[in-house]
Amino acid sequence: MAQKTLNIFLGEDLVGRLEQDNSGTTRFQYVQAWLDSPTAMPLSASLPLRPEPFSRNETRPFFAGVLPEEESRRLIARNFGVSDKNDFELLSRLGAECAGAVSILPPGELPVAATPTYAEITESELAERLGQLPRRPLLAGEKGIRLSLAGAQGKLAVKFSNGAYCLPLEGSPSTHILKPQNPHFPGLVENEYFCMRLAAAAGLSTAAVEIGTAGDVRFLQVERYDRRLLPDGRYERIHQEDFCQALGVPPELKYQQEGGPNLKKCFELVRSVTTIPGPDLLRLFDSVVFNFLIGNCDAHGKNFSLLRETSSIRLAPLYDLVSTRAYPELASEMAMKLGGERDPLRLTGKNWGFFFDQAGISHSVAQRRLRATADRVLAEADKLAGEQCQGADAVLLVVRRHHGLLKVQT
Repeated sequence: MAQKTLNIFLGEDLVGRLEQDNSGTTRFQYVQAWLDSPTAMPLSASLPLRPEPFSRNETRPFFAGVLPEEESRRLIARNFGVSDKNDFELLSRLGAECAGAVSILPPGELPVAATPTYAEITESELAERLGQLPRRPLLAGEKGIRLSLAGAQGKLAVKFSNGAYCLPLEGSPSTHILKPQNPHFPGLVENEYFCMRLAAAAGLSTAAVEIGTAGDVRFLQVERYDRRLLPDGRYERIHQEDFCQALGVPPELKYQQEGGPNLKKCFELVRSVTTIPGPDLLRLFDSVVFNFLIGNCDAHGKNFSLLRETSSIRLAPLYDLVSTRAYPELASEMAMKLGGERDPLRLTGKNWGFFFDQAGISHSVAQRRLRATADRVLAEADKLAGEQCQGADAVLLVVRRHHGLLKVQT
């Protein structure tokens, strides 16, 4: 018998319940009313619509996947006085505002819909909150703040409108994510800004970004693509799941070498679940090429996502694009093998051919698209650098080097 229960909502609809028994084991089950609804859709490809409950091993990848990771998770757990291994307790405290359309609430609570609440903050207050993130990730524990974002990097979710920053309270939808400068990696904000701008300029679908400052704190401001402004001024949540969630992989195993997704599984996922797979397969192909060109060796399964709406499933815009090879101290091998090889400097024509097979794209089409994408990225990188786009110098060197490698490798 369940000891504790959390209600799971998509938007305003109750879709299921997450339960934890006396031994600490969790399970998830859809409610019958949702299964009977004509607009019903699954939380995840790994949690298909069915009346039977899902086991702990089936349940955990999706729900653990909405929580912060690594040191952020440990600090939040410590601040709350709970175990960092206890997904259920963390979800009960953070889950009111998550990635996608999910809200995770205790019995008796409903998602904020008609009356979202926000607290406007000044520039100095924003700088203070950003400065607290190393000690209090996501501002967890501050009164009224109940939000969760996956990943290990310090970040803050806010509502940004008409030049004003507001903290979303009691699960109200945020519109932007702020990622302050990391003292351990100088220029990281500018690096990601340039990579995101470059991807957009080269024709890839990306989240919109700007660089902002609050006092002496510099941050990357990322517009959430899983939020939509409604005519009445409220924000609608759009559901999403990352590839690890969709493939049933828990977040601590997100890297391929630790059991996480490989590129073949990623392409198979897109081919099997998206509404119109052809365009999305090509977009994913371009994304892999782009990550190779910028030297993003941290492109793991949680850095790709699907957007789910009642009538469509599609590949989400790109996010977290960083040239990790611009930092010699970071790992120089790719998170997912490209054609069986992790070291981008050791790729050969055989590896690229193997990758084309993994993607399920004919070699002639893939070869032409590879060349066209690479040339376009290099041209746009030179153009952005010429416009003195911040963060360009270090990334441009990597792009030029890897573009040159392609001529030898293929």
